[in-house]
Amino acid sequence: MRKLAHYLSLVKFSHTLFAMPFALTGFFVATHHYGYPFDLKLLLLVIFCMITARNAAMSFNRYIDREWDKKNQRTTRREIPAGIISPKNALVFAISNAVLFVFITFFINRLCFYLSPIALLIILGYSYTKRFTPYSHFILGIGLGIAPVGAFLAVAGQFHLLPVILSFAVWAWVSGFDIVYALQDEEFDRNNKLFSIPAMVGTQKALWLARLMHVISATLIAIFTIGVGINWQLTFSAIIFVALLIYQHIKIKSDDLSNINFVFFTINGFASLMYAIFAIWGLCIK
Repeated sequence: MRKLAHYLSLVKFSHTLFAMPFALTGFFVATHHYGYPFDLKLLLLVIFCMITARNAAMSFNRYIDREWDKKNQRTTRREIPAGIISPKNALVFAISNAVLFVFITFFINRLCFYLSPIALLIILGYSYTKRFTPYSHFILGIGLGIAPVGAFLAVAGQFHLLPVILSFAVWAWVSGFDIVYALQDEEFDRNNKLFSIPAMVGTQKALWLARLMHVISATLIAIFTIGVGINWQLTFSAIIFVALLIYQHIKIKSDDLSNINFVFFTINGFASLMYAIFAIWGLCIK
C-alpha cells in the first residue's frame, strides 16, 4: 500500500479532479442531450481511460523533468529527485499506462482507438515543450481540453459542436491557471533557459494573459450552457464556475503569490467538481 501511495503521489492522482469532471460532463451531453443510449460499462471504460492517460502523462513528465526537479528548490521533494521512485520505474509506469490506455480504447469504438495515439502524442509531448517554446501552457490546455470531446466520442462515435465548445472552454481554463502556476518558477526558468509565459513577459503581463484566457473560458461556458438548454442547475454550474475563476484572480496579485497553491489545487479542483455535479444534474433532468 505504501508503494501504491508513492505512485499516486508521483502522478498527483488527486488532480484528476481537473479534467475528469469535464470528461463526465461530455459523456452525459452525449447521452442526455444528443440522445445516445447510456451504457454503464462504457462509462467505466471512459473513466479508466482518463485515469491511465493522466497516469502516463504525469509520470512521463516527472521522468523527463527529473534533472530540473533536482535543481529547483520547489520540486526537490518530488518522488524521483527524492529517490523514492527510480527514473526507470517511473518510465515503466508511464509506458504501462500509455499501453493500457490504447488497449482500453480498442473496446470503446474504432474512432477512439484510432485517435488514441494522437491523444498520447499531445499529453506526452507536452513534457518537452518547455524546452523550446514559452507556449507550453497552451499545449497542456489541449491535453486536458480534449477530455470532454474524447468522452463524447466514446458514446457518439462522431463529432458534434457542443462538446467541442466545452473542450475549448477547458483548454482556455487550464492554459490560464497553468500560466498562474508557472509564476512560481519565473526566475528559475530564466536562469536555466527554460521557456514559459512568465519568464518571457514577467509576472504582471502573465497575470493579464491568464485573466484573458479565463474570460474566454467563461464566455465559452456560457455559450455551451445556452446550447444545451438552460435550467437552474446548468445555470448555477456556469455561475459557480465563473465566480471561482474571478475569485482566484482576486487571491493572486503580482506582488503577492502566496496563494498560488491554494488557487491552483483547491479552487480549480473545486470549480471543476462543482461545475460537473450541477451540469450533469441539469442534463439528466432535462
